[in-house]
Amino acid sequence: MEEDFELPTGDEMMMNNGDQLDLPDEGPMLKVGEEKEIGNQGLKKKLLKEGEGWDTPDNGDEVEVHYTGTLLDGTQFDSSRDRGTPFKFTLGQGQVIKGWDLGIKTMKKGENALFTIPADLAYGSSGSPPTIPPNATLQFDVELLSWSSIKDICKDGGIFKKILVEGEKWENPKDLDEVLVRYEAQLEDGSVIARSDGVEFTVKDGHFCPALARAVKTMKMGEKVLLTVKPQYGFGEKGKPASGDESAVPPNANIQITLELVAWKTVTEVTDDKKVIKKILKEGDGYDRPNEGAVVKVKLIGKLQDGTVFFKKGQDDSELFEFKTDEEQVIDGLDRAVSTMKKGELALLTIAPEYAFGSSESQQELAVVPPNSTVCYEIELVSFDKEKESWDMNTDEKIEAAGKKKEEGNVLFKAGKYAKASKRYEKAVKYIEYDSSFSEEEKKQAKALKVACNLNNAACKLKLKDYKQAEKLCTKVLELESRNVKALYRRAQAYIQLADLDLAEFDIKKALEIDPDNRDVKLEHKTLKEKMKEYNKKEAKFYGNMFAKMSKVGSLESNVSMQPKLITSNCYNAQVLYTKTAFCLYDV
Repeated sequence: MEEDFELPTGDEMMMNNGDQLDLPDEGPMLKVGEEKEIGNQGLKKKLLKEGEGWDTPDNGDEVEVHYTGTLLDGTQFDSSRDRGTPFKFTLGQGQVIKGWDLGIKTMKKGENALFTIPADLAYGSSGSPPTIPPNATLQFDVELLSWSSIKDICKDGGIFKKILVEGEKWENPKDLDEVLVRYEAQLEDGSVIARSDGVEFTVKDGHFCPALARAVKTMKMGEKVLLTVKPQYGFGEKGKPASGDESAVPPNANIQITLELVAWKTVTEVTDDKKVIKKILKEGDGYDRPNEGAVVKVKLIGKLQDGTVFFKKGQDDSELFEFKTDEEQVIDGLDRAVSTMKKGELALLTIAPEYAFGSSESQQELAVVPPNSTVCYEIELVSFDKEKESWDMNTDEKIEAAGKKKEEGNVLFKAGKYAKASKRYEKAVKYIEYDSSFSEEEKKQAKALKVACNLNNAACKLKLKDYKQAEKLCTKVLELESRNVKALYRRAQAYIQLADLDLAEFDIKKALEIDPDNRDVKLEHKTLKEKMKEYNKKEAKFYGNMFAKMSKVGSLESNVSMQPKLITSNCYNAQVLYTKTAFCLYDV
C-alpha cells in the first residue's frame, strides 16, 4: 500500500531552515524614505535611493561599497567617501560587523540605504576606542556599488568560487560526464604548483585534487572561475610531494585554482541497471526524439571491446541503416538508446551482453560476436519518422491503431515476451482511453478493446509476478463489465498471491455463480482451499505456541492476577479455530 507523507507547511520549512542557517528575514520591501526592521535583533534599514533589478548579494560574494559611519548624535567616525576609495569585503565571512553582513545582503546594485545598528550587532560593550564608545548604536549610510558572485560550493567554507567569465546555456556536468578543462593552481604566495592547457577526465573520478570535480559540477560551458580551496579539498594534512611537472604542496596549504570548463561529453545511463551507457559525442538538434514504432535512419558501426568491427552501415556514402523501434529488429540496448537521441546526435554506446547478443554466439555482417560480449556502437541519428500519436488521429484511426497494438501484444504474449506484450496492451488502451468524441458504435468497439487489452495485460502481469498491477487491471475490467468471469478469475489469482484470501474467495464464488462449470475457476477454487487450510494450520500453530508461552509465564508469575477465559471473540482471526473461539488474556 502506498504511504501518504505529510509535507511541512511553508512556515514550518522556513522555521527549520532559519534554525539551520541563522538567516535574517527577507529584506523588507521599502519605498524611498521608509524605514523597517530587518530580522528580530534590532537592525533597521531606511531606503535613501532605490537600486537596480531584483538581485541581491549572497554570503561569499565580494561586495564593493561606499559608506559613512556616525554615532546617533551625528558624530562621524569613518567614511570611505572622504578617502575617495570604495571599501571591498567578502559578505558573510565575519570580515565586518554582523549588522553589515545582515543588512548589505538585502541591498540591490546601486541602492543607497541608512542602517541603524544596535551595539550587539556592532562593537558591543567594548566599543572601538577611541572613536566608538561602549554599547553604542551606530548609523551607516551605505551605497552598494557592485559585487562579484562568490559561491561557497560545499556550504562549509572549503571551496569558494568566483566567476571570472560567465558560461553559456544552463546545463552543468554530471558525475558520469567527461569534461575538458584548463587550469592553473597556485599557493597563497603565488607560486605555481600545477598547470594544464587541456586535460580530460570523468567528473566522478576527479583530477589533481577533490576541488576540481566539486567545482566543475557547478559550472557552465565556457565558464572560467577562481577557486579558493581549503586543505580538506586540496591535499590535506599531508600535502603532496613534487611529481613530474607538478611542484610540491606543503601540509595544510590553501590553494588558488583558475579553472576553465572548455567542453564536456554527456554520459547517461540508458537503463536503470547501468548496463547500457550512452556518451554523446555531438549534440543533436531540437528536443524531439523517436517514439515507440518510429522508423529511424542511422549511421552505425558496431565493435567488440578489442576493436573488431562486426557491423558497419551508412559510412562512406553507403546506404543508411533503417529500422523500426520497439519491434525487435535490433538488439534491445540499441533499440532503447536510439529512443533517447535527437536528430543529428552522434553517440557512443556501451552495451552489456544482457542487452546485446546474450550468452549465444552471433554471426554478424563482418565478424562473429562471441558469447557474453559487451559491444560498442558509434551511432548517428540521421533522421526519424515518428509513429502517429493518438492526438493526431481521428476516431477510426484510434480504434484501428488500438486493434493493431492488441494483435502485436498477442503475438508477443504467445512468444513468452510478457513485458513487451504488456507495453503493447497499454499503448492500445491509451489510443482509446478518451472516447467522448466516439459514436455509439465506436464506443462499443472501444469498450471491447479496453476489456480485451486490460485482461490480456493482467495475464502478462501475473506472469511477471506484478500481482498488484494485475489486480488493478482486472478491477478496471469489472468497472466496465461486472460479470466478467475472466476478470474475476485473474483478480482472484492476484489476490491469492497477495495473501488476500478472503477477497480471492469472494471473486471465485462470484465467478462460479456466473459460470458454475468453468474448469479453470474450479481448479483455482481448489488451490484457494488448500492455501486457506495451510494458512489456518500455520496460524493455529503460531497462537498455540504463543498461549503455551503465556501459560508458562503465568505459572512462574503466580502473583500476577491474570486468568485465561474462553470467550467467543474476534480477538484473533476467526479462522484460527474453526469454532470461531479464541483465548483472550485480560486483567481481572
